[in-house]
Amino acid sequence: MSEKGPIVRFFGFIWRVIERLTKVLQVLIFLFVIVLLFSALSNMSGQGIKIPESAALLIAPTGLLQEQAGGDPLDQALLELQNGDIQTIVREVIDSLRAAADDERIKAVVLLPGNLQGGGLSKHQAIGDALVEFRASGKPVLAMADGYSQEQYYLAAHADEVYMHDFGLVLIEGFGYFKTYFADAIEKLKIDMNVFRVGEYKSFVEPFLRNDMSREDKEVSRKWLEALWLAYKEDVTEARGIVPDDFDRYVNNLAEVLEGANGDAGQAAIDMGLVDGLMTHQQFRDYVIDIVGANEDEPDTFERIDYRTYLTATGMAGEETGSNGGNVAVIIASGAIVDGEATPGTIGSATMARLIRQAANDENIAAVVLRVDSPGGSMFASEILVDQLQVLKERGKPLVASMGSVAASGGYYISMVADEIWAAETTISGSIGVGATYPTFQRSLDAIGVHVDGFGTTPLTGELSQVRELGEDARKLLDVSVKSAYDVFIDKVAESREMDRSRIEGIAQGRVWIGDDAFEIGLVDQIGGIDEAIASAADMAGLEAGAYDVSYIERELSVAEQILLQYARLFGLLFSFEDTGLGGLSDSMRKLLHSLDQELQVLDSWNDPRGIYYHCLCEIR
Repeated sequence: MSEKGPIVRFFGFIWRVIERLTKVLQVLIFLFVIVLLFSALSNMSGQGIKIPESAALLIAPTGLLQEQAGGDPLDQALLELQNGDIQTIVREVIDSLRAAADDERIKAVVLLPGNLQGGGLSKHQAIGDALVEFRASGKPVLAMADGYSQEQYYLAAHADEVYMHDFGLVLIEGFGYFKTYFADAIEKLKIDMNVFRVGEYKSFVEPFLRNDMSREDKEVSRKWLEALWLAYKEDVTEARGIVPDDFDRYVNNLAEVLEGANGDAGQAAIDMGLVDGLMTHQQFRDYVIDIVGANEDEPDTFERIDYRTYLTATGMAGEETGSNGGNVAVIIASGAIVDGEATPGTIGSATMARLIRQAANDENIAAVVLRVDSPGGSMFASEILVDQLQVLKERGKPLVASMGSVAASGGYYISMVADEIWAAETTISGSIGVGATYPTFQRSLDAIGVHVDGFGTTPLTGELSQVRELGEDARKLLDVSVKSAYDVFIDKVAESREMDRSRIEGIAQGRVWIGDDAFEIGLVDQIGGIDEAIASAADMAGLEAGAYDVSYIERELSVAEQILLQYARLFGLLFSFEDTGLGGLSDSMRKLLHSLDQELQVLDSWNDPRGIYYHCLCEIR
């Protein structure tokens, strides 16, 4: 309901120009070097990449597990070139494992999860399942790290053999649900944070009102958080054959466990069955050399091919999969929902609507799967996407929603119109509620001697100005708008799910549900992953199993952008591979930067034209 002033817009424009020019300059410098290697790198199409006759498929995930790469091509290229926290795309890891299982040249998988930060339990489970599928081929999966965090160990637990450096530690802390609260800071800055919400458990506005977590938020969040933790423990103990009570003793009494092992964390991990052995980096390299052979250029390390290079070499990178016939299209809706245009990793209403229209208008597409991994966001943007999805359905194309780690609030809103909703057991969903925040700064300005005075021609004139106290008419307008938005949410869920409105009201109020519970109460139709959702969409469209293609509809990159990303990727791989890939930023620094980035991303995504949000702060840390 507010609009940025001309001064703010001007300086914002200047800053964006400077930021863009800086990125371009950085890329040009790197590309100058790359151009010198152009002839040698002309194999990026995959035709010139040679897969060794005997090699390990190297999977060294970094950064966060994502449904799709975030940012524009410049952002992605810079991450590649600067060896930053490159995002790991779940689909790429899974596709490489499935292809390698039947490839006689790939003798083993070497898993190095030491630079992985996290990304949602359902994503870890999908890769874990793919590792188990690969092991069924009879070829081993070998995991190695200097030490394992909780996220890193989950993947390692699904390997045949787990190794760690002699001085390493397996640190499993459990799942936490923490938020940063700003009430005191807002008061010290003399900001009036006007908040409107409907839903007893709609807590995303609480950080601006409180200094601690509300009883209601703790009550509803404890259930889904404990369900996630139980799933983690069950998966890990089953994969490693560990007695659950022993696992609990290790996690809950780590100091005592280490004391019992005379402080030897590595030996404690072996005694508990968490790892199979302790090795130095060279010992691990020598061990893998015995399995796959040595690298010709580096005889002290094993022959390997990175999983992303492998996808390119086999022609699978960005390609369609399946057999000739009808198409099932997959559209990825990942990140916060914002109004207007947005780069991948954020769901822009205009950007996403174009992709939906593309699928609706393509005669070769028989069905669509909407892969949702989103905590929600703008109400207005969510409504635009729902409208566009309805048009797609009116064209007679089945629509199936497949939920990732989070599909809550606005993420659920855009899913509910599907003919069928699939969720993982550990998907965080629900959060049917509405909130709005409207800060005003009149007290801040008064404190520095700036005062606003004047008059208007109607009772509402000037009442929505952020430099004046929010007027009574404006307050009533926002309150009515939020309540109306909640009623719309409830009514549409009731209609889509074919349930009584009173039933929806009983499971709404901003309450968050884990996948299994969401299935039990009727918010989702099936429990399963994206493969099952794709198969169901194909069946709805009358396509025979194995007789259809699966294509991912994404924004088409220009030739220049494709070249930029291809060469940045290869350049990064050539010069960032350090022994077994165990280097990088310290874990504590990565966690700090990730935490700060999470806080800023939430604020940056709040651009609803009416200031009303279907949003859920329900990410674990």
